[in-house]
Amino acid sequence: MNVLIIGSGGREHALAWKLRQSPRVRSVFCAPGNGGISQVAECVPIKIAEHDALVNFAKQNGIGLTVVGPDDALAAGIADRFQGEGLRIFGPTRSAARLESSKVFAKEFMLRHGIPTAASGQFSRADAARAFAMKMRAPIVVKASGLALGKGVIIAQSHAEADAAIREIMDERRFGDAGAEVVIEEFLEGQECSIHALVDGRSYLLFPSAQDHKRALDGDMGPNTGGMGTFSPADKVLPPALEQRVRVEVLDRFLAGLRADGLDYRGMLFPGLMITRDGPKVLEFNCRFGDPETQVLLMRLESDLLELLEATNDQRLHEVTPSWCADASVCVVLASGGYPGSYVTGKPITGLDRNDGQVFHAGTRREGDGFVTAGGRVLGVTALAPTLTAARDRAYAAVRGIHFEGMQFRSDIAVKGL
Repeated sequence: MNVLIIGSGGREHALAWKLRQSPRVRSVFCAPGNGGISQVAECVPIKIAEHDALVNFAKQNGIGLTVVGPDDALAAGIADRFQGEGLRIFGPTRSAARLESSKVFAKEFMLRHGIPTAASGQFSRADAARAFAMKMRAPIVVKASGLALGKGVIIAQSHAEADAAIREIMDERRFGDAGAEVVIEEFLEGQECSIHALVDGRSYLLFPSAQDHKRALDGDMGPNTGGMGTFSPADKVLPPALEQRVRVEVLDRFLAGLRADGLDYRGMLFPGLMITRDGPKVLEFNCRFGDPETQVLLMRLESDLLELLEATNDQRLHEVTPSWCADASVCVVLASGGYPGSYVTGKPITGLDRNDGQVFHAGTRREGDGFVTAGGRVLGVTALAPTLTAARDRAYAAVRGIHFEGMQFRSDIAVKGL
């Protein structure tokens, strides 16, 4: 069959790379794609928000399955639009995707169904949010309720910083309409962990664990980003006993909540977890593949990804058992200077033609015979090896062969797993 991937980042490059390996896939298209994706798929100049054009393309090109990468497309109801036209698409409906697009909705869902999470309050008025925050002990977590490209979370170290964060989000609308509501949370101490599970509404299929690195600088310092690197498995963070608690306390209750609330959820569920002294607690729900977690997970997946996605759509997850490589995988993100703040694009990238790592392009475009930077996160240099140490060494060896002006990256990816 022909497959269409919607999106333009490193996650979509990894999805295209993996789906192209399926013996049942004839052609892979990506809209709009990026410079690197064009090496494994045919890029189509249609924007993510142009739903009518995407539907028409799917019809005209015999697309058997469309896979949605970014959260904003799901929040805008692209799955509903495709399904209404009789087209197969992987990703939850707009109603179900509110679990990501509205942190207020997600918090209420978690509280209603007994899913462990941080104590919090949800507010649509800045004065009420400030009054609540002033009663909390610092650090205080201030979250824009809507989608903010992974950057709408501010950890305030004092009441003054919490007040400033509320002003930025709600009064100044730093994140636009995403800041119309905020969630004020207690700060959870522990280690973050990412889990991915395919959910078909009746059952789920848990993927191996991974750990992302959200902060821009080494030692988890600096501002939050969309993710500066990740590794899998994260067994030291999520050993078997804790994984079982995640199954019982998060995933089982999530499924029960879907049924109780009448939500038709078929797609990837990606909860961000904090492993605290009291056990796992959910920081947020994501309703799609993570980025850059997808890069390390798909490097380890030995099974046909297309079969897993189709089983999810057809509510047959209980019939499939994927095969995973025992090796470890590490992804190091190379970002533009200044990211996640302002940055300059158009910088030539060298070293890609002689690099022996698996490089997933996140923000690049073709220029002549080469590539130039075209985003904040530019590349995800990913490696697979029998041990986490070897995978880390291999990834950083590949990083050292790549250069573009202003290139920044963290040097401590996967250290927590060693």
